[in-house]
Amino acid sequence: MTTQTNVLERFSPLWEASDTPPRWVIWHTGDGESLVFDREFNMPFEVDDQVAGEVMRRMRAAGIPEGDDYPGRPCG
Repeated sequence: MTTQTNVLERFSPLWEASDTPPRWVIWHTGDGESLVFDREFNMPFEVDDQVAGEVMRRMRAAGIPEGDDYPGRPCG
């Protein structure tokens, strides 16, 4: 059985990131939704809905940047 703790361990690199600038950021999309964005792959990073709030709480506590502006590179 998978516990929430086990699920959260999979996402721990999101708040333990030490890259400058950080690979993962919190992006407020403008429609009231906040997503984890992977700047290396230039796309939203899928986080399980059941732990998304806790993942973002831990990211914020670690000082991971967040903002309203699109955090990626231009597409195409």
